[in-house]
Amino acid sequence: MSTTDQNPDLPPRPALGRRSLLRGAGLLGASTLLGAGSATLTAAPALAADGPERILASDFVLEVESEDDLRVDALLAQAGRASIGEVMDAANHRRTPARAITGQVHGFRFAPGDEDDESTYPQGIATSRDAVGAADGGRYGGRQLIAVSFYEKSPKGSRITLIDWDADHPNRYRRVLLVEPTGTPAQPSFRDVPVHAGGIVWFGDHLYVADTEKGLRVFDMRRILRADTAGPHADIGRVDGAFRAHRHAFALPQVGTIRRRTAEGTEPLLFSTISLDRADRSLVATEYRCDSCPQYPGGTTRAVRFPFAPGTDTFAARTAATEALEVPLQNLNGVGSHNRRWWFNDSRRKTLHHWTGKGAMSSYAWVSWGQSLSYWEDPDGPDLLWSLREEVGDRTVFAVKQADYSS
Repeated sequence: MSTTDQNPDLPPRPALGRRSLLRGAGLLGASTLLGAGSATLTAAPALAADGPERILASDFVLEVESEDDLRVDALLAQAGRASIGEVMDAANHRRTPARAITGQVHGFRFAPGDEDDESTYPQGIATSRDAVGAADGGRYGGRQLIAVSFYEKSPKGSRITLIDWDADHPNRYRRVLLVEPTGTPAQPSFRDVPVHAGGIVWFGDHLYVADTEKGLRVFDMRRILRADTAGPHADIGRVDGAFRAHRHAFALPQVGTIRRRTAEGTEPLLFSTISLDRADRSLVATEYRCDSCPQYPGGTTRAVRFPFAPGTDTFAARTAATEALEVPLQNLNGVGSHNRRWWFNDSRRKTLHHWTGKGAMSSYAWVSWGQSLSYWEDPDGPDLLWSLREEVGDRTVFAVKQADYSS
């Protein structure tokens, strides 16, 4: 989230050298990076904080509200479909190495057009290893990928950026606009998805995007459509017989929505940010609350866990939460979980908190402007936590060893 309560007093961006060679096909990039990031910190525990308190999980429910297969199929038939491989073969922006925090394993930043754009902000993060696990090097559609969500101020909308993370592919990425189908199956069109996209979960073929005050938007990564890049930047949907997406060559149409529900007398849960617990086959969500920020809600922060339907990458028609917490923290822009352990990113205090499920939380110095979290399982190396910064001019995406942040 683009917040005004972050620390603006940061040193200038460093000069960066070339990225070291990757460890090999299917493996992650090497950790040797040049330069020092603007938020370089160590992972030593700073303090202990009171642990969350459990509340009644059944008060929180997800309900599948809509599905849109007919219009999505019509769009793909008329506009044309693109595979993940085809999208990434057309990747047209270059990432470069960067450092955000001492001890990080990997890190990169976007091209200047994305680093310095004050009308769009990176928010959520997920990886193809979330989607498929560690088998075949964590590749989806033959590619090892990192996905980052951006929200856009003008026109108001959202997109994902797919970043190649393989030794045998260039260090490039491609933007894909998120769109919502409109019209009819006979005459389909689409419009922008005007959400903050404060977190994303990629599980199996489905991408879940946080919709702060409603729940989740659902997308299918097998159903990317091609768009005409001609015409004015403002063009969206069916225009003069073509399908246009603000000059994006690819768009990902929404296939459904999932709405939050709460028991009577329970305040609706804010889906400020989300993440995947692949070990537990669940989606976790938490809230951005701030008592001193007039533009954001105050009060007690909750964190809630929703299980996927058994054997699937989707939710049942009605899904009750299996865990709900009151978290004694505010300003949470990131949440992570693995095997029912929790991490909470307090962006205002630049602190990452870890909770085992009992007792106090351990707390670590973290980056400023920090956003979402994603847990990366690696049978050939240390498990990682991926995260990112949203500050204009220094939007580093980085990974650290989770063991350094979980004592």
